[in-house]
Amino acid sequence: MPRETPSLFDIRSFGARGDGRTLDTDAVNAAIDQAARVGGTVLIPAGRFLCFSIRLASGVTLLLAEGAVIEAADPARHAGAYDLPEESHGELFQDFGHSHWRNSLIWGIGLHDIAIIGPGRIEGTGLTRDGPGARWRRDTGERPLSMAGMSEAEIRALEPDAAAMNGLGNKAIALKQCSRVALSGFTVAKGGHFAVLATGVEDLLIDGLTIDTDRDGIDLDCVRRARVRDCRVNTPNDDAIVLKSSHALGKAVACEDVTIEDCTVSGYDLGTLLDGTRGRTQQLAPDRDRVTGRIKLGTESNGGFRNIVIRDCRFERSRGLAIETVDGGVIENVRVSGLVMREVTTAPLFLRLGDRRRGPAGTGIGAIRGIVIEGVDAKGIDHRFAATIAGLPRAPIEDVTLRDVQLGYHGGGTLADAARRPPMLADAYPEPSMFGITPAWGLWVRCTTGVRLHQVSHKTDKPDARPEILAENAVIERDPPPEG
Repeated sequence: MPRETPSLFDIRSFGARGDGRTLDTDAVNAAIDQAARVGGTVLIPAGRFLCFSIRLASGVTLLLAEGAVIEAADPARHAGAYDLPEESHGELFQDFGHSHWRNSLIWGIGLHDIAIIGPGRIEGTGLTRDGPGARWRRDTGERPLSMAGMSEAEIRALEPDAAAMNGLGNKAIALKQCSRVALSGFTVAKGGHFAVLATGVEDLLIDGLTIDTDRDGIDLDCVRRARVRDCRVNTPNDDAIVLKSSHALGKAVACEDVTIEDCTVSGYDLGTLLDGTRGRTQQLAPDRDRVTGRIKLGTESNGGFRNIVIRDCRFERSRGLAIETVDGGVIENVRVSGLVMREVTTAPLFLRLGDRRRGPAGTGIGAIRGIVIEGVDAKGIDHRFAATIAGLPRAPIEDVTLRDVQLGYHGGGTLADAARRPPMLADAYPEPSMFGITPAWGLWVRCTTGVRLHQVSHKTDKPDARPEILAENAVIERDPPPEG
């Protein structure tokens, strides 16, 4: 039996087998309980450890050694179940996945000074990516318009009833109202609905993760003082790194003081980031738009976003950067710099202020102001969707600066496309495709004040009959053309 040090607790000393067949849940949780008494590190050594819910504890680090794999057990094949979803504030204003944390492979609530560190691996083989949507309903606004043609049966397959979720796990790592948290150096393959969900977490560092998953990668909801750096996140079916400010804590809470830096996001075929082949077979995400894999603020936006920095990130075969508020929150003081995008599957930049108001009575229209985006180099952009800045007549987007931005599109738009004037769609779910083909090919600005363009250029691979830039109910300030 391995010998213990006062601060290191090897799960093999607690009965873990690591053979990929025996359930090791109890051994892992027993080691965590013991480590929590004195504060220490729980060692997951080399081996394949099959587990249901692992419950973190304050003062404990979970160390996944080289060659260590925590594999999510499957209730359909293994004797056991994940912890039941706890009573919550309900799924009225956010979906099931955002509203529960215990029904996960690894979870913690109300903890402090916790860490999960690599270089080992988490495999969510037995997790589900599905879960019911929010109980809030409106004819538009709950789902992307691209899903309008789906049958009820197809929707049910993606959004089963809540009762069907009992015993299932739909997140790899879920944290709620924790503080001083570090996630570093490990890999997640197939993380369920979320590979990482952090809700109401403060002082969070996510560093050096590699994630290749079937739905969302890293979701930071209502967090404060968070940093995500040097991560590689592949999510063809949903967002890679996304900031949210939902009503999951029972009130509107801002997502603030967050930095995302030196990360790469992508929409390659599932699993092909990890195997190195970077497959391009999958063309559409479940919402019927092209593959996702992006960095986004929103869609859940009750509490708003402030003091956000996104810098030195790369987008590969993915949708572009999205900054959205549609549920009453204010987005302000966002600084974006140093983005490189290749094979952009919808708009390279999408700023949307809408009026969905998925929130309690009294929820109003939010605001977007104080946005600076500079140093963007995007090539291979889907010609249908120009960079878009779209507010509303009664709620314009304010104070947006684009500086040193080069956007390269495929081209091919028609005169009929140029003549389009899409409806406002104030209460629709925000996606670049919501307006259809945009009436400009480079930049389309609608209902916006204080847009400034400095060294912004667009080009197409083939001719496009639409105007390069179109401003509707908006005034754009541009650098004067170069002399000569």
